[in-house]
Amino acid sequence: MPRVAIDVLLKREILDPQGRAVEQALPGLGYHPASEVRVGKHLEMVVDADGDELASQVERMCEGFLTNPVIESYRWRVIADDERADA
Repeated sequence: MPRVAIDVLLKREILDPQGRAVEQALPGLGYHPASEVRVGKHLEMVVDADGDELASQVERMCEGFLTNPVIESYRWRVIADDERADA
């Protein structure tokens, strides 16, 4: 069964106060300034589906439950074990 990674961010036109706070804090913490910082969420899951059924199921989950499509965008991909965030 495939492991899927889903990244969710606020849409570009939506103000990201968390991203702005991180952006402003970095220089004060001794890091080089960064710009256009966006903060989002990363989800990983094993989905019991393959091919077109996998794509359909993940899209339905993202659009119907995991994101707010009015203000958030997402991308998903199938990942290998060595790509896991907890690897």
